[in-house]
Amino acid sequence: MIKRRHTRTIKIGNVSIGSGASISVQSMTNTVTEDVVSTVRQIKNLESYNCEIVRVAVNTAEAAKSLKDIVKRVNVPIVADIHFDHRLALTSLEAGVKGLRINPGNIGDKKKVKEVASACKDSGVPIRIGVNSGSLEKGVLDKNKGDFAAAMVESGLKHIKLLEDESFYDIKISLKSTDVLTTVRGYELLAEKVDYPFHIGITEAGTVFSGAIKSGVGLGILLYKGLGDTLRVSLSDDPVMEVIAGYNILRDLGLRQGGIQLMSCPTCARAEIDIVSIAMEFEKISARIKSGIKVAIMGCVVNGPGESMHADVGIAGGKEKSVLFSGGKMIGKYDNKDILKALIQEIENITGEKIN
Repeated sequence: MIKRRHTRTIKIGNVSIGSGASISVQSMTNTVTEDVVSTVRQIKNLESYNCEIVRVAVNTAEAAKSLKDIVKRVNVPIVADIHFDHRLALTSLEAGVKGLRINPGNIGDKKKVKEVASACKDSGVPIRIGVNSGSLEKGVLDKNKGDFAAAMVESGLKHIKLLEDESFYDIKISLKSTDVLTTVRGYELLAEKVDYPFHIGITEAGTVFSGAIKSGVGLGILLYKGLGDTLRVSLSDDPVMEVIAGYNILRDLGLRQGGIQLMSCPTCARAEIDIVSIAMEFEKISARIKSGIKVAIMGCVVNGPGESMHADVGIAGGKEKSVLFSGGKMIGKYDNKDILKALIQEIENITGEKIN
């Protein structure tokens, strides 16, 4: 069993973050925030896939003002992502956001930092300090002789001190690099110095294929070491895919329960149905299921029946007909064109949830 690093706990809306809470899954919109309709639509779609926190970019005054309408129309806590202009943070807080992502060192002088920290205290809103290896302050990398991990830690500690000097401690922090080992080492070094909760991720990880692999490796290492209290899988794709990937990583490490655990065979010359198409279609449409259930999609009579019987529900493909198993027993044979529909129907019967 994984033993998590002990941290203090903060709250973003109704979501607790820290070692005393489940590791939460979040994503970020890629709509123009000023476009309230499109942004709300995307957030609601993320909600339907059980995304627990959504971050939105706030880089203009109009975007900050739009948050008031956005926050009212969604249920998930909204975090405003802000750089440089402290006034955007203040407007976002007035709009009702539940979290800020802001680096106090780049929003101006001490007076502006104090103003934001005071407003966050009054609103009960935490701040995420987000350090990225690609945007470190001038000179910090040279000071650390090119060691990006050490430089990120130094930068993070500077930002933390600016808030602590204002007696503000409702903080979480991220140290992200596109390099897996740099990211891991940064969090390891920082964990020795602070007890604030960590937001973890591999930044600019890539497409849904390469990015999910890189994120799985990096986040898997961090989580196995007990480092990480909330996460985002950063992908160049539909934000929904970030949520699906995040839950899969946590579930495979035993850190979150629930959802579909899919087993599908890698296919070979024995496969008598189109496993690839069936498995990919099933994976996307079933991702909203909250109940914990193990599903097997197998392509032939060699391993198929055994694997399917060991799952809660599964199929074993045949040349013209495939067999549906549930609870370890065969419950029917179906034409191959109907087997996915039969599988979905049985899962809905078992869980009481609608897949589509």
